[in-house]
Amino acid sequence: MTGTRKAVAVAFLLPALVLLGALVVYPIGYSLQRSFFDRSGDFAGFANYVEIFTDGTILTAVRNNAIWVVVAPTVATALGLIFAVLTERVRWGTAFKLLVFMPMAISMLAAGIIFRLVYEQDPERGVANAVWVGVHDTFNESAGYPGARPLPVHPLEAAGGGAYVTKEPVTAGTPVRLPLVGVAPAKMPSDAKPAREAPAADGDGIGGTAWLDFTRGGGGRPNVVDQKELGLPGITVQAVKDGEVVAETTAAADGTFTLPASAEGALLRLPAENFREPYNGVNWLGPGLVTPAIIGSYVWMWAGFAMVLIAAGLASVPRELMEAARVDGANEWQVFRKVTVPLLAPVLAVVLVTLMINVLKIFDLVFIIAPGSSQDDANVLALQLYRSSFGTDADLGLGSAIAVLLLLLVLPVMFFNIRRMRREARR
Repeated sequence: MTGTRKAVAVAFLLPALVLLGALVVYPIGYSLQRSFFDRSGDFAGFANYVEIFTDGTILTAVRNNAIWVVVAPTVATALGLIFAVLTERVRWGTAFKLLVFMPMAISMLAAGIIFRLVYEQDPERGVANAVWVGVHDTFNESAGYPGARPLPVHPLEAAGGGAYVTKEPVTAGTPVRLPLVGVAPAKMPSDAKPAREAPAADGDGIGGTAWLDFTRGGGGRPNVVDQKELGLPGITVQAVKDGEVVAETTAAADGTFTLPASAEGALLRLPAENFREPYNGVNWLGPGLVTPAIIGSYVWMWAGFAMVLIAAGLASVPRELMEAARVDGANEWQVFRKVTVPLLAPVLAVVLVTLMINVLKIFDLVFIIAPGSSQDDANVLALQLYRSSFGTDADLGLGSAIAVLLLLLVLPVMFFNIRRMRREARR
């Protein structure tokens, strides 16, 4: 059509064809050939492909890849759609879009390190567990004195189930001492005051003191309330007769408490609730939650990408169609569902397909975020390809077979995308 000679056209196309062949065609061909040989280079036929579908670790990777393909693109696209629609109606929408898109400027490596810290089990380091524990402790009583216990010289003994009881029944007029050890001074409640002997109870009541029988720097005496020792505020004390609780109270900031006359002759019990371990949050990177947790970090990164593309498509949607729907009596939800979403269908398809191709080869986030103890549970095909090809027990034949499988999984999505683009071009 242009009159250009074929030799000139070939001369211009040749460098690109050579580069394409060297970087794409040759590696694919060599991987396909190598997948039919074992780790020592001997011909193995389809043995590597059989191993892919019989080895438990690789099957876990296939299953996780399926979860990634279904969940991650869908959630990221849905969030991108919601953000794009909502930010169109607010004055500070551009600033919000900038904040949502900002994670795209961060590399996968950096994002993996960030979320490895976010999902840290220790609530004092991990943001996710700090928030989770904070919410939990708002609606539930926090732990009292985990690890606290009496010494053999103390008037308390184990009662089973983590509780402690007095060795002798209590009597009116005789102050009761409930000393404990095993609580680090730094872990004591901030409202704890120096312990003191309980005053005489009114009438026939029972008075006593529950305190930390430990003097920092030494010099204290066991079973004696010393001036430098702290009370155990909030600790629960129960009076038990014949296995039934007849009275219950909690200690004041200085450890003192008072029980009614009905506690006469009862054993005093410190229930196990005083000593339970504090709630430590959720094990986000444990075997059960590691894959959803990593998908969450991926959505954090790519929801902004989906939002920007969808917002660009939304800007080209004819506004008169939406106004016509509103004039006909449609509410905002109906306009969104029956007008906006159908008109954005081509853009949504582009975003969804792009993200599907992207998650099929996900590697960085899984490799960095998943700890060694649960990496097998979070395994995906790209990570398994790396482990099989370059691990301590490298098997290039198996790695090549996994690479070919990944290629076969990506091809249908690519063909669908190409057909969709050609269909759009013909319109």
